[in-house]
Amino acid sequence: MEMKKGLVVIKGAGDLASGIALRLHRCGFSVIMTETAVPTTVRRTAAFSPAVYEKTVQVEDVCGVLCDSAEVAEEVCRNGKIAVVVDEKADIIRQIKPEVVVDAIIAKKNTGTHIDDAPVVIAVGPGFTAGEDCHCVVESKRGHYLGRCIWEGSAIPNTGVPGLIGGFGLERLVRASGDGLFYGAAAIGDQVSAGQIVGYAGGKPVRAQIDGILRGLLQDGVQVREGMKAGDVDPRCERSHCFTVSDKASAIGGGVLEAILRCRRIREDRGDAACSGNGVRPLKTLALIVLAAGDSRRFGGNKLLSQVGGAPMYRHILTQAAALSPDIFSRKILVSQYQEILDAASGYGFIPVENQDSSLGISHSIQLGLKALEAGGRESFPDGVCFAVCDQPWLRAETLRSLAETWKAGGKGLAVLSCRGRDGNPAVFSKDYLPQLKALTGDRGGRSIIKAHPEDLLRLEIADEKELEDIDYSC
Repeated sequence: MEMKKGLVVIKGAGDLASGIALRLHRCGFSVIMTETAVPTTVRRTAAFSPAVYEKTVQVEDVCGVLCDSAEVAEEVCRNGKIAVVVDEKADIIRQIKPEVVVDAIIAKKNTGTHIDDAPVVIAVGPGFTAGEDCHCVVESKRGHYLGRCIWEGSAIPNTGVPGLIGGFGLERLVRASGDGLFYGAAAIGDQVSAGQIVGYAGGKPVRAQIDGILRGLLQDGVQVREGMKAGDVDPRCERSHCFTVSDKASAIGGGVLEAILRCRRIREDRGDAACSGNGVRPLKTLALIVLAAGDSRRFGGNKLLSQVGGAPMYRHILTQAAALSPDIFSRKILVSQYQEILDAASGYGFIPVENQDSSLGISHSIQLGLKALEAGGRESFPDGVCFAVCDQPWLRAETLRSLAETWKAGGKGLAVLSCRGRDGNPAVFSKDYLPQLKALTGDRGGRSIIKAHPEDLLRLEIADEKELEDIDYSC
């Protein structure tokens, strides 16, 4: 059976998974969600999981329907609804061959997702490693990185402490007071007070810890254990929030959508070469090393600190690189002998590396940069390294991005910028060229390696020759 483009299986149908489902459904994807036979979704008025025991459920403007087979699920999707199936092991994935699998169980660990489950496999939250378990991980922790796509590595580890809402974290939770069956004594959307009984667990009262709106509560008759999350109180007291997906779920949904579209584009750019078995090979990772340790002998002073366009020259490349999406360069390193430049580097997301002997030439800076990348271990070393210099103040972020993506998609080991027959910096080298880069001496850079391997070289043609221009002489 061939892969069905546009068909997504989401593992889990809780509130975060449902936020993802809404985003994808509204963008034209067909969505099938898998769930356990007894869901334990607390925010069940904003989730599709209640379809398991209610047969149909509405989340905002979208209807979810319980289905008893893959054929029925696909028919429900064709009718413009979201399908929910009781399928704890997600066996339906092997039956229907979806284009995308999203693990949104939020188990804080991988419970059985594999990178070859589908052409695009995305996982939400901690417990997964991009490039090993899945193609992309989407950050689920509230804060600056919520919803970000992670193409190398993992999400922020689980702390066990929920994010703050209205200034409250753990206090928002309603926990079961004992083992046994749970029964509610309040309804989702009710105003509650600290100490108020909102339910019973094994016959023992379950109380709210703070004042607010009861945003979530388990359904009656579900088996609980002492300490298990049974409800959620929102101190912001906006009743409508109880019946719509949260800001967190929407942000994660946006990250999943971004990951799907990016994987699609890369597959289309690469063609059949992108495919490996049933899946896409993990996206190549690329690091950026900026060299800023030269002595500026021809310039007559430290050119990197000279003003160009109202800012020190060295800041231009840092500013352009910092403007790029984090998935373009997995790590950014700056090598310099100048303290001002080293001090500024971290503010632009670079790891500063001091070159204490610039007289050894550019090869020494290259090797210091590579050594910094190797500090994370062989497994974390990127697939390639892009080398750039600080004396090209007209190089644009878009050009950097295009060079990186051209190399990632091109299937060759080397890539350079080129304009009207002239090659220039930046230049990209796959990790296969590490031995040759490490063997460079004196003021010899990577140009000799590029000249020696024309068959392995990609050229990105640019229109504006000024982007290649470096400044060697003072005005």
